[in-house]
Amino acid sequence: MPSHPPLRAVLFDRDDTIAFTDPGVYREAALWGHATFGIDARSFGEALREQWNRRALDWWDLRTQEQEDTFWQAYGDELAGTLGLNGEQTAQLMATWPYEAYMKPVPNARAVLTALRARGLKVGVLSNTLPSIDRTLQAVGLHDLVDVAVATCAVGVHKPDAGAYLHAAGALGVQPGEVLFVDDKQENVEAAVAVGMHARLIDLSGQAPGALHDLTQVLGLVDELVAAC
Repeated sequence: MPSHPPLRAVLFDRDDTIAFTDPGVYREAALWGHATFGIDARSFGEALREQWNRRALDWWDLRTQEQEDTFWQAYGDELAGTLGLNGEQTAQLMATWPYEAYMKPVPNARAVLTALRARGLKVGVLSNTLPSIDRTLQAVGLHDLVDVAVATCAVGVHKPDAGAYLHAAGALGVQPGEVLFVDDKQENVEAAVAVGMHARLIDLSGQAPGALHDLTQVLGLVDELVAAC
């Protein structure tokens, strides 16, 4: 008989784990702003960055897509005031460069998720993010490989609160001990272990000792855990 519950699912954080915000997109958006509205590209790019940094956690208490839509409307209006855009121009800006347009998948993300599914494992995402998590996963080309995507805003409980992990496990239809959780923040990894999950830190910059430094290393870790069960 196995000494541990069998591994049935791998649960990932989103940002800096399977997807990342690409700084190069800000440059693309700035050049677009110059070409479309005649605004200096440097000023346009700086306005985009400053706006996000200023409002980065203002979405923490949003719970529904309707609330998120209202947030982005106000966000766009504020940005328009900084850039001197009219209503039509603001709508064009927000439609062309929505939140998810700045995201890209990390290297090998699709291959890793595909391999996990081929091993018969469920794949989940648990992220401290807005209700529109499905849209962001679609934008980075991973939505079809994710069985369950949990945005903590929609749940009302953020990592590292235990409730976030238990909710995700329940949504996947598995017990916490049957889950491997991967996140780029140590406190979130420790919280996952505390509820009974297997968990590992990932650091794609390659600086944290003992962390996974490439998403493909998840596959080797999964094989080790399966062999131990």
